[in-house]
Amino acid sequence: MARNLILSGGLFHDFAATSEALAEVLSEVGVESEITEDIAGALSEPSEVQLITVNALRWQMGHDRFADQRAASAFSLPAEARTTLLDHLDRGGGLLCMHSASICFDDWQGWPRVLGGCWSWPKSHHPPLGWTGVRVHGGHPVVDGLRDFDVVDEVYSDLHVLPDVKPLASSNGQPLVWARPVRRGRVFYDALGHDTRSYDNEIHRTLLQRAALWLLKRPVTIRE
Repeated sequence: MARNLILSGGLFHDFAATSEALAEVLSEVGVESEITEDIAGALSEPSEVQLITVNALRWQMGHDRFADQRAASAFSLPAEARTTLLDHLDRGGGLLCMHSASICFDDWQGWPRVLGGCWSWPKSHHPPLGWTGVRVHGGHPVVDGLRDFDVVDEVYSDLHVLPDVKPLASSNGQPLVWARPVRRGRVFYDALGHDTRSYDNEIHRTLLQRAALWLLKRPVTIRE
């Protein structure tokens, strides 16, 4: 079994439920997950796992609309945690980043270069949670052969996306999914996953299972 550390927790989402759902999805392809909301503590020393997953919403909360919540919930990623993530990639590890990971760690200028993009205040936004059609693009083993699908989710829109990012799936013209090599490792971002309904969709589940295998540098053999 490959070991996966899921970094979870934050506001406005049921991260306990979505992290459990994601762990269940990945267990079907031989990935054993540990879930923690202590992100700083979990990354305070070198990682021994093959996969790290960010399914969280932890950021500085600098925007005025979050002023009342800032004292209790604002988060800065410690320097040793950044080093742990980069060392993980240097050793060839995989980094799976879900949904609001694009908002996380906004005090770290290098995070968008690792992820491939980020939420940009106040430009970025999302329509209300609801049904959306996801268009799957080819050209990568994670998505080759998968059909387009409909899912209840939030469509993150107008993210700042690096020029070299090639979307593997999109909705309403918004890039939602991409994969990229970083250092000696691999990074996969999936902007879907607001709540557990997203993880109930069979095509989305297959996409995530394929993503985990790709991140682990294993053959991507799962068919739709």
